[in-house]
Amino acid sequence: MAGQQDKAPLISETRRRFETEYLPEKSDKYDSRDVERLQQDDNWIENYLIWRHDVVDDTLKMIDESFQWRKEYMVNDLSESALPKWLFENGALYLHGYDKEGYKLFWFRVKFHTKDPKLQFEKKKFVAFWLEHYARREHGKPLTVVFDMAETGLSHIDLDFIRFIINCFKVYYPNYLSKIVIFEMPWIMNAAFKIVKGWLGPDAISMLKFTNKNEVQEYISVEYLPAYMGGIDTFKYSYPPLVDDDFQTPLCENGPITTEDETESKEEVEAYSKEAGEFSEEQILGAKKVCSVEQSSKPEENDKTDSKTKNAKKALTIFKGQLLHISPAEELFFGSKEIGEKKCLIVLTNVTKNVVAFKVRTTAPDKYRVKPSNSSCEPGTSIDIVVSLHGGFAASLQDRFLIMAAEMDQASGAGVPELAQFWKEVPRNKVMEHRLRCHVVESSKPSTLTLKDNSFNIPTKTNEDLHLQLTQLLQVNRRLQEQIDRCVWFQQLIVVLALFLVAIASFCLYALYTQRC
Repeated sequence: MAGQQDKAPLISETRRRFETEYLPEKSDKYDSRDVERLQQDDNWIENYLIWRHDVVDDTLKMIDESFQWRKEYMVNDLSESALPKWLFENGALYLHGYDKEGYKLFWFRVKFHTKDPKLQFEKKKFVAFWLEHYARREHGKPLTVVFDMAETGLSHIDLDFIRFIINCFKVYYPNYLSKIVIFEMPWIMNAAFKIVKGWLGPDAISMLKFTNKNEVQEYISVEYLPAYMGGIDTFKYSYPPLVDDDFQTPLCENGPITTEDETESKEEVEAYSKEAGEFSEEQILGAKKVCSVEQSSKPEENDKTDSKTKNAKKALTIFKGQLLHISPAEELFFGSKEIGEKKCLIVLTNVTKNVVAFKVRTTAPDKYRVKPSNSSCEPGTSIDIVVSLHGGFAASLQDRFLIMAAEMDQASGAGVPELAQFWKEVPRNKVMEHRLRCHVVESSKPSTLTLKDNSFNIPTKTNEDLHLQLTQLLQVNRRLQEQIDRCVWFQQLIVVLALFLVAIASFCLYALYTQRC
C-alpha cells in the first residue's frame, strides 16, 4: 500500500497522459475492457511503472504495445472452449506446483513442442490463455518459468516461440516473472540461448538459472519435481480437467469431527477467542452460532444462526470482490516452528443484498483446520474464519487457500443439506474465487492479524523498499555490463587491427622475398 501511495502521482500522470495522448488516436486498436481496467486498476499501472523504472514515457509505450497485442490475441475472450482441445491434451504448457519462494511454476515441456508455422498463432494464444488465467486469479504475484529441456534436440528448437514467451513477460505481463529455470539444456543449444539472453536484456539476465538434476533443487523442492529431475512429485499431466491447484477440503471441515458433540465445538471456539484476546462477547457468541449452523441440519436450529461477527481489529489489506470483501487480501502470516504462531484470521464481509454461500479449500488439507469452511453470510454482515495449523505441522510458502462464494436465493436455506445441494447446482460462472497464499515469518512481526498475539507489527522493510534496492543494483549491474561490453568491443577491435597489421607485414615480407628471388 505504501508503494502505491509513493507512486500515486506517477500513476495519475500515466493514466492522464494515456487518455490524452494515446486513446483519442488509437481507441479502435484497444479493447474497451482493457481501457476501463486501466482507469480503475492502480496495481496494473504500477506494474508497468516498476518494469520501466518509473519512466512515464517508456511506461506509456509499453502500455500501448501491450494493449494492441491484447486486442490482436483477443486475450479477454480466451477460454478453454475458444482454443483447440489438442493444445490442452498435448501437455507442453501448464501450471503446477511452486518453487521454494512460493512462486507458481509455469512449465514448458520442450520435448512436446514441435515447430509448425501453421499452428504457431494458436500456440501463442495458448500461452496468452495460461498467463491471463493466472494473472486474473493471482493479482500480480510473479511466477517462475521452467524450461524443461530433458530429451530435446535441434528438432525442438523454436526461437520464435521462445521469444514470444519472453516478450509476454517483458511487455505484456510486466513484473510477473520471478525467474526462468532451464533444466538440462543440451550443449548444442548454447548458441541459441546466447540469442535468448540478448532478448531478455541486462535487467532480466540474472533471472536465468541453468540447472541439471543436482542443481534444480536449489530453486524447486523435491515435492514439486518429477522423478527424472530427482524429485518425488507423482503428478502426471492429463486433460480434462484443466490443471490447477489441488484444492481440497481441509482437515475437520466445519470444526470438530462428526462424532464430537456441539458442546466440545463451543468450548473449542471459546478457546480460540481467549487466545486472540481481542474478541468481544458478541464475537464469541457469533462464532458459537456459526459452528452450530454447520453441524446441525435442522431448519429450526439454522434459523437461530447469527453470523454478525465483527472484528475488534481488521487485517491491513482487503480484497474487494463483487460478492465478498476478504481480509487479508493476499497472504496469511504464520510463524515458524520456533515462534509458534499457528493461527490466522480471515474476515469475510458480504457486500451484496443476498445471502452469500462460501467454501474454503486448501492445497494442504492434512495440515490445517478451517472453522467454518462451508457456511453462508447474511447481507451486510461479516464472518470470522479461523485457520489453524494441525498438530506438529508447519506452514509452507507452497500452501494455498481458495475461497469460493456464490449468491443464494433467500428461500434456499443455509443448512448443511441445502448448502451441499446448492454447490452441486450453482453454475461455474456464478462463483467468485479468490486465492490466498501462506507467508512464514521468521520474527514475531507479521503484517496481518494472527490469533496468537493479535498485533499489527509491520516489517521494517517493505516489498517496495526491497524492490527499490534491487532496481538500483540492477541499474549498477547494467552500467557495469555496458562498460564490459565496450571493453570487449575495443579488445576485439585491437585484435582485428593486429591481425590486419600482421597480414600487411606478411604480405610485404612475401613481396620483398619474391623480388629478391
